[in-house]
Amino acid sequence: MSDGGHGAGALRIVYMGTPEFAVPALVRLCEAGLPPVAVYTQPARPTGRGLRVSAPPVAQEAERRGLPLRQPEVLQGVAELALLRELAPDLILTAAYGKIFRERLLALPRLGCLNLHPSLLPRYRGLSPVQRAILRGDAVTGITLYRMVPEVDAGPILAQRRVPLQSGETAGELTLRLAEIGADLAVEVLPALASGRVEAAEQDHARASYAPRLTREDGRLDWRLPAGQVARMVRAFNPWPGAFTFCAGTRVKVLEVEAVDEKPREAAPGTVLQVGRGGPPLVAALPGAVAVLRVQAESCQAQGGDAFCCGRRLRAGDRLLAHAFGLKG
Repeated sequence: MSDGGHGAGALRIVYMGTPEFAVPALVRLCEAGLPPVAVYTQPARPTGRGLRVSAPPVAQEAERRGLPLRQPEVLQGVAELALLRELAPDLILTAAYGKIFRERLLALPRLGCLNLHPSLLPRYRGLSPVQRAILRGDAVTGITLYRMVPEVDAGPILAQRRVPLQSGETAGELTLRLAEIGADLAVEVLPALASGRVEAAEQDHARASYAPRLTREDGRLDWRLPAGQVARMVRAFNPWPGAFTFCAGTRVKVLEVEAVDEKPREAAPGTVLQVGRGGPPLVAALPGAVAVLRVQAESCQAQGGDAFCCGRRLRAGDRLLAHAFGLKG
């Protein structure tokens, strides 16, 4: 396949991304001499408790580098598509941009629209692949660069990197690590793609699995799960939506735990088994015990589990519950 007279250095790239995950690829493109002709990101929106309006991380990086920045509310309207045609991109590269592409946009660049997805497709198509890998206890995950098609995360694969999960790694930590690896993968593959040295491989759709969007409710801890699964939930939902439980009607974020064992115990799930004794409190799972290392009660600073129990005067036999008033245990 000929590159049509377009060398790697002449690649016209439009980059689209929004959160922190999408920043490393933008940085690497610039460092590799492939600065985008335009950067697209979502408009600034209110975030956090104070609902402060702040520019998305990709927008901040683009402005810092003096790159042309677009933040349209509607990407695939007539006016924006006309502007994209004027930009005449060879390819559009996306990473967690936040919009589904329709046929007319997918067909616009000569090399197609490409996406960086933090899983080994076809495993975990969808919006929460990192969290699902941790929840399932996978030993290996990865990053995939693929050519986009109308069906979400179903396009032909251009390249993949396998990435072992690290012990105790949270979703936030793994996401940023995959972002760095994906950035390296993109700058390695794009010039080869432009010169016709990359062949896309169709996904095995029969092996596809899905990782749907998370909600705040997903973070509700169920102490009736085995201790190891409770620990994976806490890591998978850090930083969002955040694992939580209730203590005497107060919602408490559970920031860090460690599965101690999975031995059967007679205590009901969520029962404080041990407090004090110079270590973190132990809480019963089903089966097993979980050491609660760090928590954050509503309107309070994060603190160690031992300090929390001391401040709340918790004793062995008290319970942490999935619901505020213990209606469901």
